[in-house]
Amino acid sequence: MKFNGLNFSEWSEQVQFHLGVLDLDLALSTDKPVALTDTSSTEQRSFHKVWEMSNRLSLMFMRMTVTNNIKSTIPATDNAKEFMQSVENLSQSKSADKSRAGTLMGTLTTIKYDGSRTMHEHVTEMANIAARLRSMGMKVDESFLV
Repeated sequence: MKFNGLNFSEWSEQVQFHLGVLDLDLALSTDKPVALTDTSSTEQRSFHKVWEMSNRLSLMFMRMTVTNNIKSTIPATDNAKEFMQSVENLSQSKSADKSRAGTLMGTLTTIKYDGSRTMHEHVTEMANIAARLRSMGMKVDESFLV
């Protein structure tokens, strides 16, 4: 599943699940460890190495699952936890609301019944899109839906 600006909750859940299954979620669940020094213990060095690998692979995975038009709006970071927070912030911003409304309006104006599902499902999807637009303060006339 790709993050498209509209689906942060689902995207975040999928990312966390996949990284958890792969045992790569350490960087999302813990803060970056302190820098290593000459006096760092073997345990600290080991944790640092595992965290760095988790962070690097988590970042790559998350970047792969964000649509290209969204990637350019996410601030550059080398920390997976910060990247996740930036994506969440983006999904809740005013510009995301405008983008979301534009995407929903585009979907609503181009959606066509193709026979792959029931007419009820098609009409329900259209009504749901209209309801989401209304919740964003946009007026969707019933005659437009028809």
